[in-house]
Amino acid sequence: MMEPPALPEASLHPLETNTGWQPLPRRGAVFAAVGSAIGMAIPLTLAAGIVPLAFHYAHWLLAGCAGLLVGLAWGAWFGWRRHRLTFWRLDEQALGVRRGHLWQSESHVPISRVQHLDLGRGPLQRMAGLATLTVHTAGTRMNTVAIAGLALADAERLRDRLARQLDHDDAL
Repeated sequence: MMEPPALPEASLHPLETNTGWQPLPRRGAVFAAVGSAIGMAIPLTLAAGIVPLAFHYAHWLLAGCAGLLVGLAWGAWFGWRRHRLTFWRLDEQALGVRRGHLWQSESHVPISRVQHLDLGRGPLQRMAGLATLTVHTAGTRMNTVAIAGLALADAERLRDRLARQLDHDDAL
């Protein structure tokens, strides 16, 4: 019996792709979860260990370990969820980035405001075929938009398309 063909990652979010919004690749969620888990575990471990120690609680080490576990679990869930709820879209007028579920943020960068583009890839991103695209805009407030965890092909395509538009605008 033949298996059905694998669906592309973009088809995992039919409501988003029907409107042109593209999800970040699933493989990047692991990196987001690990980074967020570490970032959340450190302060929770310190708080859970230092506060009981300050009040002369005998089991301060146990409280610190509990803080570590809670921080790792909560941070990993938060990072994974945030990554899975990040979408991007490029149309003729702007690059859009949508994040969040309860508290949604949506940023639109008009192509005419783009100043320059950076494509960054750390060692782990290179291993996973991911990249971070940073778009620098004119202005002082909120002058950069970064999309971390993009598939390398998408990041290069976005960079090239935005760069072509910049070159076209400079020629006029």
